[in-house]
Amino acid sequence: MSRLSETQTGFAHAVRNADAAVPEGVVSHLRDKPRKRFGIYRNNVYVSLINVLEGRFPVVARLLGEEFFKATARVFVEHHPPASPVLMRYGGAFPEFLETFEPVSDLPWLPDVARLEWAWNLAYHAADRDPISPEALATIDPASADSLVFELHSAVQVVRSPYPVVTIWSENSKDREPGQIDAGAGGEDGLIVRPGIAVDVRHLPPGGAAFITALSERKTLGSAAERALAEDESFDLQANLGGLIGSGAVVALETA
Repeated sequence: MSRLSETQTGFAHAVRNADAAVPEGVVSHLRDKPRKRFGIYRNNVYVSLINVLEGRFPVVARLLGEEFFKATARVFVEHHPPASPVLMRYGGAFPEFLETFEPVSDLPWLPDVARLEWAWNLAYHAADRDPISPEALATIDPASADSLVFELHSAVQVVRSPYPVVTIWSENSKDREPGQIDAGAGGEDGLIVRPGIAVDVRHLPPGGAAFITALSERKTLGSAAERALAEDESFDLQANLGGLIGSGAVVALETA
């Protein structure tokens, strides 16, 4: 390891560990080892990253309360420092962290709410594409419909959960007191997409998540419908297809 790499590694370690010594070479005009001043710098780094997480997971923050969320986020930052200088990518491991964070173990639905918020973030930063119009389907020969392959918008994300996470997220993302939610009411799957400027979160009907996931894997329309029906026999192809096109999630069609 080069001298520069050693210095950078030592500095990063000192920033992340409150008990670590002030890194070599860090001095002030008052003293050679300005521990208090370096502590202020360290705290500012933590505060900045906690603020990033609070902005990225606002519903989780609301559900936990400001003080509890900041304490939770600080533990996450200690164990998961940024791996990239591009902070819009920071926080992807937060849902998995919540799964094993004992203080929130009585909120089993919380990690999936965080997954939905992370999917929202990915959709928000996805590249722009123009979705096809609903009228595009009218030009398709019904005889070849089963062999259609759909290209989905890069913003498309699907979040699946055994908890009503779309409802929990929706009720807590509004500027008002949320309504009563029964966390044991059953699972919900959500579609997250950004056909224009705004990110849209939609509750998927039965079989919808399996259907969209298959289409994202470049399966034909027929194969995707079969997978959805195998998962849920109440799957309605027409309703799901209309909802998918109407959401702006499809950007191109081709025949396999």
